[in-house]
Amino acid sequence: MRIGELATLVGVSTRTVRHYHHLGLLPEPERLANGYREYRLRDAVALARVRRLAELGLSLDEIRDVLADDQGRELREMLLELDADLAREQAAIAARRARLAALLAEADLHPDSTVSPDMAEVLRGLPTGSSTFAELDRELLTLVASVTDPADRAEFADLLRPLTEPEAYARGHALIARLDELADADPGDPRVAVVARDLATHLPDEMVSAMIASLDDTGTGQWLVELLRELPAAQAEVFQLLVAQLKERR
Repeated sequence: MRIGELATLVGVSTRTVRHYHHLGLLPEPERLANGYREYRLRDAVALARVRRLAELGLSLDEIRDVLADDQGRELREMLLELDADLAREQAAIAARRARLAALLAEADLHPDSTVSPDMAEVLRGLPTGSSTFAELDRELLTLVASVTDPADRAEFADLLRPLTEPEAYARGHALIARLDELADADPGDPRVAVVARDLATHLPDEMVSAMIASLDDTGTGQWLVELLRELPAAQAEVFQLLVAQLKERR
């Protein structure tokens, strides 16, 4: 049979057959006097074998190694590795689908809902409302949660979780309202130092340690510089005083 007939029989293209010849996966039969190659049934068997291995997910390099191993030992090892890879992919897809199902079940779906489940739970428990500062704080928290190493995201959410407790929530809500009142104030306003002191008292010890540690890291400490740029003058002064007090507290 000719190359087109071989390709049709096995269910591949003639281009694929020629490619397999080029890679050495399929032996090339000798050309006849008329210049054409004459393929036999054994060529179809060999081509079908290559196709089956490719459909299983083996790379062409792996198929070459398998075909060179008459005992099939290497094939078994490769199929075991392939099965393990597929199991990992299947688990990852199942986890992603479960996450999507949880998101789709939310009545108030928001782009920030796509953070980790632990972080999404914490954000739902933090003060919101129409506060400009609360919105900025929420955006910064989602940013930090997004760039945090996946292995550390649950720990980061745990640092914030005490702030969602009823008493802490009430204090946090009041503090945010007081920060909003300073939006147009002078940095020397006497309320600035009081809010900074109360805010320092409000933050849990574990969060304080993490914040100060991040300030000592030149890479992550940039967050404070960027935050101060975003805030009105009096609010920025609150956070500069806050940092100074937190360092003393540590």
